[in-house]
Amino acid sequence: MEKLQIYSNTSVEWRPSPVVALAASADGSRLAAAREDGSLEIWLVSPGAVGWHCQLTVQGNPSARVSSLVWFRSRTGSGPGRLLSSSIDGSISEWDLFSLQQKVAIDSVGVSIWQMAIEPFDDLLRGEKNDYQRLANGHADYESQSDCESSYSDNDEYPCDANVACIVNDDLRLAIACDDGCIRIYNTSDTDGVTYSRSFPRVSGRILSVVWSLNGKQIFSGSSDGLIRCWDTSSFHEMYRITIGLGGLGSGPELCVWSLLFLRCGTLVSGDSTGSVQFWDSRHGTLLQAHTYHKGDVNALATIPSHRRVFSAGSDGKVILYKMSNGAIPSGKDDLSSDNVNKWVYVDSRNAHTHDVRALAVTMPISEEDTLPDEKLPKLRCRQRPLAFTYHKWARLGVPMLISAGDDAKLFAYSAQEFTQFSPHDICPAPQRASLQLVASTIVDGASMILAQYSGWLDVMLVKLGHHKALNSPIAKSTTTQLLARIKSKASRKIISSTASSSGLLFAYSDHVRPCLFELLRHKKSGWSVNKLQLPRGLQYAHCMIFSVDSSYLMLAGHDRKIYVVDVKKSELVHSFVGRRKDGDTSNQPSEPPITKMFTSSDGQWLAAVNCFGDIYIFNLETYRQHWFISRLNGASVTAAGFPPKNNNVLVIITSSNQVYVFDVEAKQLGEWSRRHSLHLPRTFQEFPGEVIGLSFPPINSTSVVVYSARAMCLIDFGMAVGQDDEDGLPNCPGTSLSKFDSPETATGKRKRKGIDEECKKLKKKNFDFFPFMSPVLFVGHISQNSLLVVEKRWMEVVQNFDAPVHKHMYGT
Repeated sequence: MEKLQIYSNTSVEWRPSPVVALAASADGSRLAAAREDGSLEIWLVSPGAVGWHCQLTVQGNPSARVSSLVWFRSRTGSGPGRLLSSSIDGSISEWDLFSLQQKVAIDSVGVSIWQMAIEPFDDLLRGEKNDYQRLANGHADYESQSDCESSYSDNDEYPCDANVACIVNDDLRLAIACDDGCIRIYNTSDTDGVTYSRSFPRVSGRILSVVWSLNGKQIFSGSSDGLIRCWDTSSFHEMYRITIGLGGLGSGPELCVWSLLFLRCGTLVSGDSTGSVQFWDSRHGTLLQAHTYHKGDVNALATIPSHRRVFSAGSDGKVILYKMSNGAIPSGKDDLSSDNVNKWVYVDSRNAHTHDVRALAVTMPISEEDTLPDEKLPKLRCRQRPLAFTYHKWARLGVPMLISAGDDAKLFAYSAQEFTQFSPHDICPAPQRASLQLVASTIVDGASMILAQYSGWLDVMLVKLGHHKALNSPIAKSTTTQLLARIKSKASRKIISSTASSSGLLFAYSDHVRPCLFELLRHKKSGWSVNKLQLPRGLQYAHCMIFSVDSSYLMLAGHDRKIYVVDVKKSELVHSFVGRRKDGDTSNQPSEPPITKMFTSSDGQWLAAVNCFGDIYIFNLETYRQHWFISRLNGASVTAAGFPPKNNNVLVIITSSNQVYVFDVEAKQLGEWSRRHSLHLPRTFQEFPGEVIGLSFPPINSTSVVVYSARAMCLIDFGMAVGQDDEDGLPNCPGTSLSKFDSPETATGKRKRKGIDEECKKLKKKNFDFFPFMSPVLFVGHISQNSLLVVEKRWMEVVQNFDAPVHKHMYGT
């Protein structure tokens, strides 16, 4: 790594969109995050700080801001379930995660929707064991794990109540809180979709929050007039109402109840605009306790599976933990469980966010990755089987994890059980990073060029290398960029994919309507201009696109799940590929998930296409036939891939589980390097700091590759032995020695490994060499054989472009 000259650039614009809603999947394996710009991200849940991966990004309607998410099981009960969203414009949408589509279920209810809540669903009554219910933000979700409490945490027995046994329905009811003061009920069916059922009587003020009781017999609503109302779901009559100003900091017509949470013990929790979190007896509507630790609006509430811990988040950026006290006070009656008065105490708070926290969710990692079905890797004799998630005590399966998100565009993960003992983990240090492509050597005086994709335009920039040291790095040299052209999308439509040719003169993009192709022209007097070129009619909009190495063909991964090959000069459709899992399948109807990544070999023979779940299709561009299918590797998604220059039959794959695979494409098998080393990569790489987002090869024939995340980059040389980890510690846990992981049972393996280490020391070169970044990095790419361009941005500069937080703490006040 020391031989590489690093050039730093900070001129690229970067303004991520705030997160407005969160929801955990029904099986606990995924987290949905809706952003203000209409996009939806699906994150793979990891038990700890390693392995978080943004698996999918669905570009939704930017004009319809999402106000709430609910994720619940379908009738089949398998998979992550169905994901619904409500919008301020009054529409309800269902997100198809297989085809990456936002499908409108209800055009509009006539008024704005503030929140949704799905009817509780109990698998225990269906004979499924070890299932439990989780409530977050007033929404019910379920997973397939029993509650896991730490040995020193509070009692894990469920506080029971005879009145909270859940009902069993095949079609769950959906309650929506509307701006006109009305609660509307909809039925959710796998066959009929979302259909209107009935409405509750209209009340004064806006209905801002809604939650079901666990038995589904009552609905609680919070409104803008400072009232909580209890409704009977059978008679649709109001049972009683609560004035929240009695226990909080204020009252009046502008006191808003933003969030409600119903607990298994029968306690109702409310969060309001005065910063008060109040606990109520849901049977009588009486106040149990009130806490006023927030300095602004309380926007979200969440609880763990045992319902003995409650979390609140607000506009002051705080996430606060409240814990049920063990000293419950009995009433003297025989049925103590239904008459206990539970005391909730303030425990601690975390202030990881710089702006308002909008949403909370609780997840439970429950499964490990499956074995690879198609490729059986050979068993190698090594010191020890690779360990995963070892450097944090709370990083283990079955431990509840709290997720918070808000206006600073960040997502943070907390240990729900050891909330006070571990710092929050930044899941995405570079949220919504700009999509960048580097053309190392263009015909424009041989200079490098960057194509930057933004929401509504493309920037074509020329890179100018400098000789002065960069301000944010002691070893990097600074660079500047010159804007050559800016291409705005038609009618301000959102751009979802783009690409540039190797010459730097052709580039293309696609919005949700159609793809477009452009040519960059240079004039002696007037500078640069852009000319639009024709594409064949009928092309679908593309999730991904790429030029061939000689710029003669443009490959587009269409929304219809076909890959189109277009002759750029003739503007003709040459061929269309349909990805298949089996060689004998001759159907022309696509049945595979959409393609989201594509890579080509330098000789133009191979096209590798990766779908949104990690399956890989290899196509031969000379014969126009599918050559190979590689099933998802250990169940993980593909985060980065590529063909090394001048080594056209080699495909390098990096997965979300931080594993490296080298394939021999021609022979349809794992390469020699993977057969020898894939099972015992260095632990420092397996615990890579941050999610791997890309890789870069030197332009001239080389055996090395640079793999990078937003936090660090790593140089891998496939011509060297893997070697052992350093004793200096892990990238994610500085100062932690690895000596305690040594296995004492195989002295022969140690002697062999020692010989390899001595050989590496003789060469005075280190494999898997890490280089940490001081600021979040958006892109890394080779501009020459021994020089790298690193596009980065100081996070404080990004934060300064955000809108001011609703509540801002002033020093000394």
